[in-house]
Amino acid sequence: MKDFLDDNFVLENSVAELLYHQHAKHQPIIDYHCHLDPKMIAEDYQFDNLGEIWLGGDHYKWRALRANGVDERYITGKDTTDWAKFEKWSETVPYTMRNPLYHWTHLELKTAFGVTKLLKPETAREIYDECTEKLRTKEFSARGLMKHYKVEVVCTTDDPADSLEHHLALKKEGFEIKVLPTWRPDRAMAVENPTQFRAYMEKLSQASGVSISNFTDLLTALRKRHDFFAEVGCKLSDHGIAHFFAEDYTDVEIDRIFNKVYGGNELTIEECLKFKSGLLYEGAIMDWEKGWTQQFHFGVVRNNSSRLFNKLGADVGGDSIADFSQALNMAKFLDRLDSKDKLAKTILYNLNPRDNDLVATMVGNFQDGTVAGKIQFGSGWWFLDQKDGMEAQINSLSNQGLLSRFVGMLTDSRSFLSYPRHEYFRRILCNLIGRDVEKGFLPASEIEFLGKMVENISYYNAKNFFKF
Repeated sequence: MKDFLDDNFVLENSVAELLYHQHAKHQPIIDYHCHLDPKMIAEDYQFDNLGEIWLGGDHYKWRALRANGVDERYITGKDTTDWAKFEKWSETVPYTMRNPLYHWTHLELKTAFGVTKLLKPETAREIYDECTEKLRTKEFSARGLMKHYKVEVVCTTDDPADSLEHHLALKKEGFEIKVLPTWRPDRAMAVENPTQFRAYMEKLSQASGVSISNFTDLLTALRKRHDFFAEVGCKLSDHGIAHFFAEDYTDVEIDRIFNKVYGGNELTIEECLKFKSGLLYEGAIMDWEKGWTQQFHFGVVRNNSSRLFNKLGADVGGDSIADFSQALNMAKFLDRLDSKDKLAKTILYNLNPRDNDLVATMVGNFQDGTVAGKIQFGSGWWFLDQKDGMEAQINSLSNQGLLSRFVGMLTDSRSFLSYPRHEYFRRILCNLIGRDVEKGFLPASEIEFLGKMVENISYYNAKNFFKF
């Protein structure tokens, strides 16, 4: 019987152990998609306690707490202490066994703070006090934690109207870790609510210096901001979409639709789809022109609980996997760009695991020989960034494409304690390869190549693919 979370956690044989400890473990981290607050990095934020850094904004934990019968007051409430919330979390952790939260919780305690005790009510106060004391030192500030985990590059998620003032400050300072913006234009496509759309157009107009009164103006404003993002170091865009938009449309139709929604009138479903299709395509052209990588996160149905949404808003743990049909529109969108030789490097992240082989085969359709792995099947995302989800994604990619060209893991997190997800992924990757060698599915004589393959997937592929 193995000890929980020992040095060979997840690693089932000697080959897996060799691959992880000699080739994966010490690689730096390139976190090319996350939701960290750049202000906290620029100001080198000092966390007050373990409850603040661990429970604030973490909807993974919030879902588990609710499932365990914890009152919302101890989850997102404003009238209780961080300790009281942490105490409820410590009561919940034992009930998360077989949920990835159990692994992540103890990986973070061990790798950040050196705490190897299991978190439960009996150990809660001791762990809280020990970690809080460390968090109040410089070594455990926002930057200190990034350095601790050997982070080399972080790409945040930023709206086109954002000032990027904190990225600029970090760049001017010469902070050794690259903190780069990522272009996330979702709000420019959100035409379902005319009032909110008009307000966003005014915000974008102010940021770009372009007076927006038609669709051409909108593209001009977005292009100016796109240029600005590039000047600050942006190399990626990202789009959070339920499914791909690839409706047929004409320029005249898009102009009319813009005028309608800008004037405060609600659009039909068909009009919404046409507008989103046009803007998604034009944005992809901008990305291609600059040599950026475009990312698409799709397959989620958001804000399912009106009770939670009305009380707390979005991103509070009310989202789930969606079952939209993806293949036809995805193929049509990618082909529109590829047929004109204007398809940028692309990463596709699906949330529904039924779509794994769909995506793995789709990326193969649009490889063009110009860049190794130009079209990528992205790592297990959100509900799939756990052991089974990662293994399924790796296996589908291996079966249908080239795992060796994979750009690897990311955190997709708002927490400075989430970097062990890279370790978790690397251990899972090494174990799968080690298992194949042990079974004779891969040649033991090629261990040197396999070791280099692990290094590439852990670090070098991303570094070279994104040109960081």
